[in-house]
Amino acid sequence: MNIRRLSILAALSLSAIAQSQPQNQPRPSRPPDLANIPYGLHERNVFDLWKANSDKPTPLVIFIHGGGFVAGDKNVVSPVLVDACLQHGVSVAAINYRYSTQAPYPAPMQDGARAVQFLRLHAREYNLNPKAFGATGGSAGAGISLWIGFHDDMADPASDDPLTRQSTRLSAAAVTNGQTTYDPRVIAKLINPETGRHAALRTLFAVKQGEDSLSAAEAFPRYEDGSAVTHLTAGDPPVFLFYSRSNTPPPAGDIETGIHHPRFGYFLKEKMDKLGIECIVKTKDDYQGQPPGQPQRDIVDFFLRHFPMP
Repeated sequence: MNIRRLSILAALSLSAIAQSQPQNQPRPSRPPDLANIPYGLHERNVFDLWKANSDKPTPLVIFIHGGGFVAGDKNVVSPVLVDACLQHGVSVAAINYRYSTQAPYPAPMQDGARAVQFLRLHAREYNLNPKAFGATGGSAGAGISLWIGFHDDMADPASDDPLTRQSTRLSAAAVTNGQTTYDPRVIAKLINPETGRHAALRTLFAVKQGEDSLSAAEAFPRYEDGSAVTHLTAGDPPVFLFYSRSNTPPPAGDIETGIHHPRFGYFLKEKMDKLGIECIVKTKDDYQGQPPGQPQRDIVDFFLRHFPMP
């Protein structure tokens, strides 16, 4: 790897870390019941689990962190989210997954799906209701959550491995600052060409050095398969999307605003509305005057509405 590419990745990592790991990150009111439990073979295939206090199997919300697929950690899970879930009898898992610098697409998405399968396999041990799983996360974690939610079930009933026989389907997804497509060609039209050329997308899809991601034909099938909206079909789970920005055009050259723009949410909502699937999109303007953490509480309420009754 040459020096120029290293410097680009370093800058990208610093930007992603700044977004995904706020300074003095608050923690949930109690530590997880289980920490750094492996769900796969890679060192980053681990999760933490907070178990809700219940005599009956509980629903589960799986948190998937952001960070441009090159940074971030499960420790940034919102304490408001965890505490609200536990208060309402919902358990929470927070997972890590392989960075795209370690393994490009489809590895991060496959890791998220495998975590769902692992937690389903061990649902009885962890007192979880395997029919009531939801996913949440911000930015890259939002994209993974939506991808899992819309993708056809990845269970392999004929497998000798009991884990891969487990379903990957979700009851709902509720995410923050999420990209509903990772196709640079679509993003260029939806937001602007600069955002379509975001370095995180190049790394995620292993676009060749020096090649324009908007015309990298060899990567087009990966763009399409890696976009949640590609997999959307009738019968998919409902979605809640919150954006911490206003639905106004991003400033010229501001690709960080562009890559987290509410237009991603409205792009998905238009398609979900046509299929008759609930899709709620809210921006920071919807929360003017609301107490801090209200979007996370609304996310928990959304899950509670869509988890099946025991």
